[in-house]
Amino acid sequence: MAKKKDSLIDEAEKIKAELDELKRKKKIIDSSLAKKTTKKVEAKPAKKTKKVEAKPAKKTKKVEAKPAKKTTKKVEAKPEKVKKLTKKELEEIKKEEEKTLEEELEEQLSDKEIENFKIEKVDMERLTNKVCDILVEHESNGMFQSELWKKLKLTSRDGSRLALKLERMGTITRDKLLENNRWTYKLILKKTPISTQSIVNAPCLVCPVEQKCSLEGEISPRSCQFIEDWVILEMKKPVKTK
Repeated sequence: MAKKKDSLIDEAEKIKAELDELKRKKKIIDSSLAKKTTKKVEAKPAKKTKKVEAKPAKKTKKVEAKPAKKTTKKVEAKPEKVKKLTKKELEEIKKEEEKTLEEELEEQLSDKEIENFKIEKVDMERLTNKVCDILVEHESNGMFQSELWKKLKLTSRDGSRLALKLERMGTITRDKLLENNRWTYKLILKKTPISTQSIVNAPCLVCPVEQKCSLEGEISPRSCQFIEDWVILEMKKPVKTK
């Protein structure tokens, strides 16, 4: 028993020695491997990549836009046919072109408005007498109304209305004439209006014996004292300037 035990111990020691030997060899191998791995590995520089220069894109040829072919031909505007005016239409156009201010007023105003025409703050009877006095000097030759209105300081509109009124009264006549490429009127006195201004305060108007008065009678204008006194009185009055 003892021998067997000793042999087992010896065998165990041999195994142990073998194990120790294996450990030692392993250490040597591990150390040699460690040395190899710890050597500095010089990093090789990376290969320089060549710069690839961007090549300019190929220029595309400019394609000139060709004008579209005209499909439609130019249609020449034909002149419109001028409508021939009738003789009546031509006369109306001519009449319209030759129309004067008086003719326009005659279309706008009624006969009553013309006959009752008055200028504010103006004695119309006195104004009418002035017109007659001026036209008397020109006799049958008459006077252009523009000259007359200028002399009386009237506007063309007021003067035209007055001319229409005097024509309606039968005091003047108006002759239409072309003067300096413009249509106007020449005024001619037809008759002098009767004015009561000259017999105001005359004794005959209130004479108590008017019915017995006659040229050949006992009471006559030729020998009437009332008339003689009235005439003397009128002669002494200052003459009014026109």
